[in-house]
Amino acid sequence: MQKKLILDSNLLNITVNRLCQQLIENHEDFQQTAILGMQPRGIHLAGMIHNKLEEDTGKKIDLGYLDTTFFRDDFRRRGTPMVANATKMPFIIEDRKVILIDDVLYTGRSVRAALDAMIAFGRPSKVELLVLVNRKYTRHLPIEPDYVGIDVNTIDTQKVLVELEISGGSKNKIWLINKDNK
Repeated sequence: MQKKLILDSNLLNITVNRLCQQLIENHEDFQQTAILGMQPRGIHLAGMIHNKLEEDTGKKIDLGYLDTTFFRDDFRRRGTPMVANATKMPFIIEDRKVILIDDVLYTGRSVRAALDAMIAFGRPSKVELLVLVNRKYTRHLPIEPDYVGIDVNTIDTQKVLVELEISGGSKNKIWLINKDNK
């Protein structure tokens, strides 16, 4: 396997700060806004962004974690059963703006599942998608993010690996991995 560093720790911090500034510009006081991190990996990025936004704005912002396991279209197609994660949403999203956060946007199927899963908690007035990495040219569904950390041109034999300190990584880094086909 070959690894290529896409973002190092410094650039990743700058990217997260830029994303937060864009959110502040569009949501101002966040009074009618909630942040939802998609389980399992989107919750770490959502936590980073949530902490930075609360620090920068001085406001309390609702943060929740959304599990999409039972809403996925491949739930029953896998050889081994999928293990569900916890959904933590101590608030209702009815008529609120929701910022859905995931680390990597690939086919769009996880986002579609998240949209279905959200309905159990109310009908939001608006849903925006924030991703750290947007894998270009890989979409199966017509889903595009509103906020993007970095766009990466990829092919099917490549994988994007997001390492975050908050989730056990040694440093915040994003890698593009070429898988050998041998």
